[in-house]
Amino acid sequence: MGDRVHDSRVIAVSCGGLVTRSTKSMNTPVVQNLDGDDLATVTELPRRGAAALAGSVASSIADRVVAPVRPFWPANSVDDWGRDPNLIAAIAPFARLRWNTSVSGDQHLPVKTGALLVCNSRRWSLASIYASLALSEVTDRPVRFAGRSDRAPTGPLLRRLGGILSDPGEIAGALADNELVLMTAASTAHPRHAGAVDPILIGVAIQAGVQIYPVATISPTVGRTTRVEVGHSVRPRRKRRGPLGDIEMADAARHAVQTMLDSMGGVHTGVAPIDWVAG
Repeated sequence: MGDRVHDSRVIAVSCGGLVTRSTKSMNTPVVQNLDGDDLATVTELPRRGAAALAGSVASSIADRVVAPVRPFWPANSVDDWGRDPNLIAAIAPFARLRWNTSVSGDQHLPVKTGALLVCNSRRWSLASIYASLALSEVTDRPVRFAGRSDRAPTGPLLRRLGGILSDPGEIAGALADNELVLMTAASTAHPRHAGAVDPILIGVAIQAGVQIYPVATISPTVGRTTRVEVGHSVRPRRKRRGPLGDIEMADAARHAVQTMLDSMGGVHTGVAPIDWVAG
């Protein structure tokens, strides 16, 4: 196979001595040989998939819903990373109906510089969302959570709530911009178990020269009482260079979160009805 080039007007595909390129009308590509003789006409079908159509419909519905309040909404209300403090303030009362979150250890976090926060996550608990909202409130600075989708309609909504992609480049940019970024370990079924931590994202923080902080989160399957606790920054046992140092720091962060979870009071059987009654 040869090179393939796509744009809105020209398609060129080289294969076995044949070249596909647009004709004079620019709308009807044809297959030609290398001598320029036309061999066949290529018909291009619409490429709009179901996901794009669903995103368009969702965006249209969202526009109609917010249309009545749009004149009262501040212009340019999002920050440089897409977070909308006005939207967060508007939904805060509803978020408190779902989560009654207590926060401790927030004094460990830096006041102005960037940092990477690593928290555990029970499956389907939305720990990154309630933890970032609670930490943003007590620290009086945005806490962005990594892991938002890049697809409509959830992606744009989560971006306005402070979400960024779990992309090393985007996280590196946020840390370089002195932002607090919260990433989650792999989700687990047990509320007191910390999953594996991605060493690639840990390596981004190391390269950026920022501190890494463990964050323990607890949320019951039934009930709205949640806890968020920030620990002291994670220190490596010894300095290493290369991927092995990233892996060791990732393990150290997971161990720090797990230690904090083990030290928290209350019954933690992992069986929701028992934990709810005991709590």
